[in-house]
Amino acid sequence: MSDKQQNPQEEVKKEDEGIPPIIKEEIKVFQFNDELGEYEELEIEEDLELYELLNPEFILLFIDPDHFRVWIWQGTETTTRMKFISAKTAPSLRDQHGLSYKITSVDEGDEVKAFKIFIGLEEEEDFEAEELGPAYEGKKEDLELLEELTHEKIILILEKSGIPPGYERDLVIVKNQLYAYREYDKDYLGSTIREKKLFPLKEAVPDGPYLAEDYIPRMLFSFNSVVLTELLKKKPNGDNTHISTINEVNQ
Repeated sequence: MSDKQQNPQEEVKKEDEGIPPIIKEEIKVFQFNDELGEYEELEIEEDLELYELLNPEFILLFIDPDHFRVWIWQGTETTTRMKFISAKTAPSLRDQHGLSYKITSVDEGDEVKAFKIFIGLEEEEDFEAEELGPAYEGKKEDLELLEELTHEKIILILEKSGIPPGYERDLVIVKNQLYAYREYDKDYLGSTIREKKLFPLKEAVPDGPYLAEDYIPRMLFSFNSVVLTELLKKKPNGDNTHISTINEVNQ
């Protein structure tokens, strides 16, 4: 009598049973105990916002597995001794969750934007979302307006990042689009204003690798994603000189 033929689906099911399920790590919060000189894990209620845990007398450590970050938040009423010991013991706690996690300390009242987004005080900016202006009707003028607003948003991001002393911004890469960056002095109602513009390059860029000679690349990151890349170059003839490698980008 022949053996009963096994169903292939049953074989796959048995194989899957031997594969451990992927467990998503949860956010963990620890409070520094000054008397014990160590962190103690807090039990967080599901409906509790993280920013509600902040207290000027506390030093809190947050494990952020989504962004491989360890945040140490220090209240304004904590002592220098507490800050020193809590910072010294934090790496051992970090190592229990991942050696690749980056430890960042923030002081109350001087929190960085990424931390505020993490605890729910601010919303994350969507750099890829389109800016909306007046009512959009699908006309050519509307498309041009939306494109101009997008450029303005990019310029706003560039202005916030600033430029290192002795350098000037020449090219900007956003997604897969290459722009030339220019600044002009413009007379407006008797005053001179500095106007900043982005120009999509009209000339075709040759395919293949590109060695950016005489440039310093600088990338703007947001939660492990590259928002944009700048190509900076040293100013050869003073602060007000801008010598471009791109010809007639404004024609």
